[in-house]
Amino acid sequence: MPGNHFGGGHLQQQKVLINARRLKDTIETFADFGRTKNNGVTRLSLSKEDIDARNYLVSCCEELGMTIKVDDMANIYATMPGASDKPPVVMGSHLDSVKKGGRFDGVLGVLAALEVARTFRDHHITPKIPFTIVDFTNEEGARFDPAMMCSGVISGKFEKSKMLENRDTEGISFKDALAASGYEGKIGNRLKEATAYLEMHIEQGPILESESLNIGVVEGVVGMVNYEIEVDGESDHAGTTPMSMRKDALFTASDIITALRTKLNRLDSDLVYTMGRMNVYPNIHTVIPNKAIFTLEARHKDPEVIRQVVQTIRELPRKMGGCTITARKLWSRDTVAFDQDICDQLEESAQSLNYPYKRMYSGAGHDAQFIASYLPTAMIFVPSVNGKSHCEEELTSYEDCAKGVNVALDTVLAIMSKY
Repeated sequence: MPGNHFGGGHLQQQKVLINARRLKDTIETFADFGRTKNNGVTRLSLSKEDIDARNYLVSCCEELGMTIKVDDMANIYATMPGASDKPPVVMGSHLDSVKKGGRFDGVLGVLAALEVARTFRDHHITPKIPFTIVDFTNEEGARFDPAMMCSGVISGKFEKSKMLENRDTEGISFKDALAASGYEGKIGNRLKEATAYLEMHIEQGPILESESLNIGVVEGVVGMVNYEIEVDGESDHAGTTPMSMRKDALFTASDIITALRTKLNRLDSDLVYTMGRMNVYPNIHTVIPNKAIFTLEARHKDPEVIRQVVQTIRELPRKMGGCTITARKLWSRDTVAFDQDICDQLEESAQSLNYPYKRMYSGAGHDAQFIASYLPTAMIFVPSVNGKSHCEEELTSYEDCAKGVNVALDTVLAIMSKY
C-alpha cells in the first residue's frame, strides 16, 4: 500500500491515535533494563543497563527502517525519512535514570517518540518532513556531573574537554566510559537544525493530578538561584558556657532560616525555595557549634521575583548572635521560554482530543531548556501520581501516558502539515 503524505486534504481532519497497549508493553520492557526489586529502575548513564536499553532502542528503530546516527557525546538520533528534506521534527528525552529511580522519568519521552514513529508505520503515513527520535546522554547527572551534560555540550552550554574529565564515584572518567560504551560517534552527527523539538515528560510534581488534568503544555523552565550561607561562631564546652555568653552558629543559623522563610513567603505564592543542605561543625554533641553552613535554592519564572529573593539574602545582617554571617552565590540560571507557536499547537491538540490541560512552567530542569537556546522547542507534561519522581514509587497511569503521546502525535502531524 502506498504511503500517505500527511499534511493536506481529508487526512488532516482525521484523528490518528497511538496503540496504547503497545506503549504500555514498551514502557515495561524498557523498565527491565535495570529494574529494582521495588519496581523502580537504576540505569546510570553508559552503564551496562543503559547500554542494553540503547541497543534495544536502536533495534526497535531499525525495525522501522530508521537511519541511526550517534554523535561524539553518545547522543543517539534515529531518523525516519520524509517526503522532503526539510529539517526534521525531533522528539525524545533520555534513557538514563537516578539510582533507584522510576520507570517513567526520561524514558517516557524517548518511548513516546518511538510510539509516534510506530504509529506512522501502522497507518502507512510517510512524514512530509523527516522525523527523528533522540536519546540524550547523561541527562540525570547521577553518574557524571553535571545534569543535562550532553545536551549542554551540543548546545554550547558546557565545554566538552571539561566534561570528558568528570568522574563517577568509582573514579571512571566520562571519557573512558564513552570510549567503552560503543556509542562514541562523530561530532558531525550532532543535532544542528530542526523544524521543532518536542519533549514529553512526567510532571515530577503534584499539580496536574491535584487539578484532575491530563496534559501540561509547558511554556518554559523557571529560573533559579542557589546561595550558600555560612554562619561562624565559637566552639565552647556545652556544659560550662552560660547561654548568654555563647556564640552558637547553629542557633543563629536557625534564627536566620526562620527570618528568611517569613520574608520569602511574602514574595509570591508561586515561589518555591529549599534549604536542602546543612553542615554543622564540629558536629559533636558536647561542643557548641562554631560553624553552620546551609544552602538556599529558589525558583520562579519571573526574574523580578528571583531578584527579590537575591535582595532578601543580601539584606541579611553581617553579625547576629555574636556570629558572623556570609552569603555566597553558587550558581543561577535564567528562565527559559519555549516556542509559543509550538505551545499553541500543543494546546490546540489537547483541546481537539478533549483532554483537560493547563499551560504551565517546569520547576525541574530538562534537556529541552538547552535545546531551546537554538531550536524551536516545547514540552508536554503528563501527571505524576502523588507528585512522586526520582524514586521507586514514581508512577504515571498508562492512560495518561497514552494521552500525552496522542497530543504529541497530533502536534507533530500538525507541524508537518505546514510543509
